[in-house]
Amino acid sequence: MHVAHLLQDESLGLRPLWSEEALLRREISGVTVTDLEDPARFVRPGEVVLSGLVWWSADGGRGRAERFVRGLRDAGAVALLAGEETHGSVPDELVEACARHSMPLAGVPADVMFWAITDTVYLRQWGDLSRQHAARHDALPGHVRGLLNRLVAEEADPAAVLAAAFTPPDPPAAHLLTSAGRPVAATPGAGPLGGRGPAAVSGSSGGVTVPVETDADVTPYERWWLHLPDPAAAPPRLLDEITAVLGRCQEALTRRRTAVRRAADELGAVLTERGAGDLAAAVRACGLPVEGPYRVVVADAGVHHADLARGALAEAVAHTHPVFAAVGRLPGGTAFAVLPEEAAAPGLARAWPRVSAADPDTLLHGGLSAPSADATGLPDALAEARYALACARTTGPATSLLADATTLTTLDALLTGVPPEVRTAFSRTTLGPLLDTASASAAALLNTLEVFLAHDGSWARTAGALHLHVNTVHYRIRRIEHFTGRDLTRLSDRLDLWAALLCRTEPGGGPSATAVRRARPSTSPAR
Repeated sequence: MHVAHLLQDESLGLRPLWSEEALLRREISGVTVTDLEDPARFVRPGEVVLSGLVWWSADGGRGRAERFVRGLRDAGAVALLAGEETHGSVPDELVEACARHSMPLAGVPADVMFWAITDTVYLRQWGDLSRQHAARHDALPGHVRGLLNRLVAEEADPAAVLAAAFTPPDPPAAHLLTSAGRPVAATPGAGPLGGRGPAAVSGSSGGVTVPVETDADVTPYERWWLHLPDPAAAPPRLLDEITAVLGRCQEALTRRRTAVRRAADELGAVLTERGAGDLAAAVRACGLPVEGPYRVVVADAGVHHADLARGALAEAVAHTHPVFAAVGRLPGGTAFAVLPEEAAAPGLARAWPRVSAADPDTLLHGGLSAPSADATGLPDALAEARYALACARTTGPATSLLADATTLTTLDALLTGVPPEVRTAFSRTTLGPLLDTASASAAALLNTLEVFLAHDGSWARTAGALHLHVNTVHYRIRRIEHFTGRDLTRLSDRLDLWAALLCRTEPGGGPSATAVRRARPSTSPAR
């Protein structure tokens, strides 16, 4: 730590009275507090001297100042910090003596405690800090604790709180990140972590990662973690105090976010119940521009996890760094968000697996709409997103998945969004007796139909695939036409039967293997 670092620390409010550039680059080895008129024998080389100036008086003040400063110079002191409380200001005689002996001088305001300056010096010397503060009841120096409390009360940005906790000039690398690996804040000079979550970061770097405990209503996806790549950079008690302060910071941010989410919930109600409110006003209340293009995304984490879904979606949206966004809940509890079109698809596709991994025991399904040019198209975009969500649930019933409506470009992909009971009814009505699982002949006919349609209605290729004579294939197709009432020479009837095959469900209620194999609406499988 250099003299300049101490004099420029805004939290101390020191008033530089005399110095030269070269002298400010001298390194500080420690601090000595003294009010002796001749302090030389108690001062070690490289130390900053703190004095309340009790030894000085107007009577013979010039000589007293001369002896005091000369003694500091001979002892190798690097700067003098003079308290202003005793005399109301630093005497001119002392300023002149410091100039003559090339001793940097600064005034210490009456409201600044000397121990705050002492702690500041040792706070920057992290090796000493680890040894000296580990055994103390309080890890943070008092003035730093006061500064952090003030920042939290002012609802400062977490980056400002983290910077104040790990003060310059040489703070250790420290990262504040979410469970999904999104950077919230970092100390100056801290390198990137590559979007990895807390567990992966700790495992690869060998650093220390501490959870930020908070009373705020946050989901596992939004939880904060403090990571230091160097595990020896700060003692455990210091980290405990810093994470406690960061927890209060997150509480303040959560309180502010509540009002924002309330406006988003109202927008969700307007979008769901078309014509039930002023759409333009609801959009403006969320801070969204009237003109798009927008994308709407919805998320679901199960019937009893509406809060988890909204927290996960908020975290996924934050990963895209949108210039605007509104995240809320629809009247039925489904989480939804409106965000800019340009960042939505690629950003959410990358973020979905990371966010899902933050709570692997919860399945997270999502649906993303096609772009909407302006606010009037948002209700339709919401309907598209909900349909894509249904596709994600069908396609990946046992895995977290995000489906993009713009990828539903095939019949099999499109059908995955149809409600299961509708698919089952359509399949049963269209295929009729062919679905009789107790009949071997029905199973043979059903298999023949699937192979025939898969080979574009080619009799020869169907016979070859089934190892049958072509006449046998002709016979089976006629039986299929008899049972279904369809004419397989007509394209429309072929499409109906193919759709019915895709809509089949297995005995357990899930989609058939054919439907799952062919339907790929997902933009981002999580696992």
